[in-house]
Amino acid sequence: GGLGVSLSQLLEPPPAPPDTLWRDAAALRRQPASDAMLVAPLFAYDAQVGFEVFELTLLPGYARLSEPHAAGVIEYVLVIAGEMEVWADGQWRALRPGQALRFAADREHGYRNAGAAPAVFHNVIHYPHAPAASR
Repeated sequence: GGLGVSLSQLLEPPPAPPDTLWRDAAALRRQPASDAMLVAPLFAYDAQVGFEVFELTLLPGYARLSEPHAAGVIEYVLVIAGEMEVWADGQWRALRPGQALRFAADREHGYRNAGAAPAVFHNVIHYPHAPAASR
């Protein structure tokens, strides 16, 4: 992110990558701050592939604008359940289950859930180069 480290590095130390890794979002899901978002770090940042994968749950009423990540960072949002909006390229874009959005995350971006039900999505963050702490 903007701190020069991947988000997953802030949440948990990277494990030694085995060839096959099984993860359970329900077991990993937690609320890292006092806001209405739950985070399950499915796959921590891996320098070999340059990305990390999360399952994120936005509870009703959640809204947050994020500061830009480092230059070249791209985010992929794939909605699993509920409805949400993503702020990208200066506008809110509505997404429903089965819809996806890719955007340059080195600009201001954000997420919100104005609905009455939780919104669940996979978030893939691709870093063009290894974050500073991984080098």
